[in-house]
Amino acid sequence: MRARRLLTSLTVYYGIIALLVIVAIQVWPHSRDWLPIGGVQDLMSQAPSKSNALEVAATARAAHSATMGQSLFWLTVAILGALLSALPVSWTYMAVRSGEEYDQSLVSTIVVLPMVVTGIVIIVQNSLALAFSLAGIAGAVRFRNSLKSSGDALFILMSVGIGLASGIGAVELAALASVLFNYTFAMLWMTEYGERTGMKRYLADFDGVDQSAPPEPETKK
Repeated sequence: MRARRLLTSLTVYYGIIALLVIVAIQVWPHSRDWLPIGGVQDLMSQAPSKSNALEVAATARAAHSATMGQSLFWLTVAILGALLSALPVSWTYMAVRSGEEYDQSLVSTIVVLPMVVTGIVIIVQNSLALAFSLAGIAGAVRFRNSLKSSGDALFILMSVGIGLASGIGAVELAALASVLFNYTFAMLWMTEYGERTGMKRYLADFDGVDQSAPPEPETKK
């Protein structure tokens, strides 16, 4: 039931988002010039020695932010796109994790972190001084919360990747990464991929036969 609910939620969610974007572009065709999309194409079309992701991001914002209204629209859509791409990632985490290993703080991190990273990328742009200042600030903060499993790091990396993609004006990449990540994890969970007797379990048991559980002691007759 839980797997069916997850797949249904993901499919309906992505379908509605795609439909809304298509309708919005059809109704307001000129709004496409103001949207934070196309960053991947700009990044891949540039020579590696002449540009980097932050330079492409700065160029994209300059081209799509001629006025204050366009600039605010670009920033709003970029941050909102990061949030909408990260939200279903949190659903996948809540579905595939259970028991004592489940971490509610990680769910909040998955949702909020992409927006923070998007803002950071927009602030830093191609300024080396700002990048070093940010590194100094981050280094001064002590992060005491350690991840309970190496698998949780994948969700954190996915959140960071969504934020980076949105920050450079490639919301389409953030959305695609979110789709592939969630469906891949759902398939791994439903197929019990890699399950072995006595293993250390990361994903919640799906089929009701927990191979990681120790064998029950034999009862004496």
